[in-house]
Amino acid sequence: MSFTYAPAPESREIVTLQPSYDLFVNGDFVPALSGRSFSTTNPATEEPLADVASAGPEDVDRAVAAARAAFEGPWGKMRGSERAKFLFRIARVLQERAREFAVLETLDNGKPIRESRDVDVPLAAAHFFYHAGWADKLEHAGLGPAPRPLGVAGQIIPWNFPLLMAAWKLAPALAAGNTCVLKPAETTPLSALLLARVCQEADLPPGVVNVLTGAGDTGAALVAHRGVDKIAFTGSTEVGREIARAVAGTGRRLTLELGGKGANIVFEDAPIDQAVEGIVNGIFFNQGHVCCAGSRLLAQEPIAEPLLERLRQRLDTLRLGDPLDKNTDIGAINSKDQLDKIRALADSGEKEGAGRWSPPCRLPARGYWFPPTIFTNVSQSHRIAKEEIFGPVLSVLTFRTPAEAVAKANNTPYGLSAGIWTEKGSRILWMAQQLEAGVVWANTFNRFDPASPFGGYQESGFGREGGRHGLEAYLDA
Repeated sequence: MSFTYAPAPESREIVTLQPSYDLFVNGDFVPALSGRSFSTTNPATEEPLADVASAGPEDVDRAVAAARAAFEGPWGKMRGSERAKFLFRIARVLQERAREFAVLETLDNGKPIRESRDVDVPLAAAHFFYHAGWADKLEHAGLGPAPRPLGVAGQIIPWNFPLLMAAWKLAPALAAGNTCVLKPAETTPLSALLLARVCQEADLPPGVVNVLTGAGDTGAALVAHRGVDKIAFTGSTEVGREIARAVAGTGRRLTLELGGKGANIVFEDAPIDQAVEGIVNGIFFNQGHVCCAGSRLLAQEPIAEPLLERLRQRLDTLRLGDPLDKNTDIGAINSKDQLDKIRALADSGEKEGAGRWSPPCRLPARGYWFPPTIFTNVSQSHRIAKEEIFGPVLSVLTFRTPAEAVAKANNTPYGLSAGIWTEKGSRILWMAQQLEAGVVWANTFNRFDPASPFGGYQESGFGREGGRHGLEAYLDA
């Protein structure tokens, strides 16, 4: 006898979608001077959700001017203890409206409601709570005796964690005394606009936070604007390179959090069931739309076959489907463009000789979907082992010795994350010292805390977000 899960859909009624959305500038929602707009779509159904204003250069001008006026006015002159009150208010309102934010995030992004409800929204609130505590203690952060805010921060965030990335950017910048112009991704603008309403509800002074929606040209105009003192970008390595070139030589600050090709390294003495859960969480969480995803599994040869067998069994239990169903494990791919990229890279894996496997999986007729996929017999020269897929695709390689594991894990232009699975503490410490990654997890993966800095090396960018180290990017010591 087999048991199936009854549908457990989360109601959409808690979210009231407007037919159209304006820009958020100087404390109010205003039409775009450009007169342009675009449509945002539910990736699970291809249903249009709303029309959203698209900011042009003139909109960037007025948002930066509003941010500058707020910085030179009430916000810049405010004591840290007073700034903290606003961050606490934002955090509390996020918690009070958590269900609304979770449903909206799932509608706009395609991720399972269980993830937006249990991870994205609580972590976003936690970042505001954490950084509120720093607002009046900056001189004790070890960043100089009297650190000063930089001024106006231009912040560009991606579509994989729209609300959480907004919190990662805004919370430290505001705690440090800066003002912000935030540019969310074109495919996921709605939670940032709802967060703007939260800023209104928290009585944040006008101009302290501004939200400009639009595509890449809006982000480029923000990067090019000389009234911005610091650029913070999370996104693709290709765009990160363009931003670095644009900012070079201008004297403005820059932090980049870019792509990754994380290695999940499993030794023969690892707790196998725990490792399997970590592997699944490392690559199939949020459909693999995670820059620090463990997209390469390095298994020690004696454990490789039993580990793969357990992993296949576990993937058989994953449920793909309606992201608003509380039983869903794998949601929709965020856009057709991203789905096409995933398909192209997966097809290249087959053409190059890797073995492809997915569990039996019925894909919905509408929307953008890709089944959880494992590639075996992968060599380091394969594209699927070298390029960031940003989807639910795992490449499996094997190793014999710790030194070989380190060599294979470090054989990448990226350097964002890695995971180690072993019962030996000495091996964990040795591996962590050898791995060229900004974040190294031990017997877990994809665990985050506002107090812990996050960032990478090489083509994964530079700078840190979160913790005391993340404040440094927004302060002039």
